[in-house]
Amino acid sequence: MSNELITELVEAGVHFGHQSRKWNPKMRSYLLGEKHNVHLIDLEQTIEQIDTAGKFLADLVSKNKKILFVGCKRQAQDAVREAAEATNQFYINHRWLGGTLTNSETVRRSVGRMESLENLEKSPDFKKMSKKELASLNREKGKLRLRLSGIRKMANLPDAVVIVDSAREYNAINEARKLRIPIVAMVDSNADPDIIDYPIVSNDDAIRSIRVVLKKLIEPVVAVAR
Repeated sequence: MSNELITELVEAGVHFGHQSRKWNPKMRSYLLGEKHNVHLIDLEQTIEQIDTAGKFLADLVSKNKKILFVGCKRQAQDAVREAAEATNQFYINHRWLGGTLTNSETVRRSVGRMESLENLEKSPDFKKMSKKELASLNREKGKLRLRLSGIRKMANLPDAVVIVDSAREYNAINEARKLRIPIVAMVDSNADPDIIDYPIVSNDDAIRSIRVVLKKLIEPVVAVAR
């Protein structure tokens, strides 16, 4: 195991869990102990999990399968989008819309609505609209873009989902589990690792931690996609 990799993860704070009073007992085997009432994560296991999950995702992409990256908390938004774009995959990084996976027809209608608003200026009714109407439609378009731009071209269900913060993104996890879509997720010390197919035990609150975990996770995917 590379000492450089361990050092990189430590410097990014990947080993810091939540406050010990907020822990999930199912995480016991992944923790080394606690310091200043904060649990410390066993990074040797984290590295093994990143390697296993990365190989799984790379194998999917080599078969032209699709991945959906999900992370809507502020700290994760940019990293999730960048990971998806680097691997030419889909992403949701502002708000999970209920039924994104289990009711995809509704989502496709929302995408259609977004695209119609984007083409509004070509509509014969455009010049007849008041400034107030246009401002309202532009606000709607902006909200839809934030939520749907990353899945605009996702015509079918993804073959796997990658999630930042399994405790927060429980709706996405529930939908994926219902449809038996494999889940790769960053799992902090307050979460249940048993509901994740490929858990990556790590700090899912710090921007640097999220970035380095996603970076290491997608390296084999990027190599395959080239």
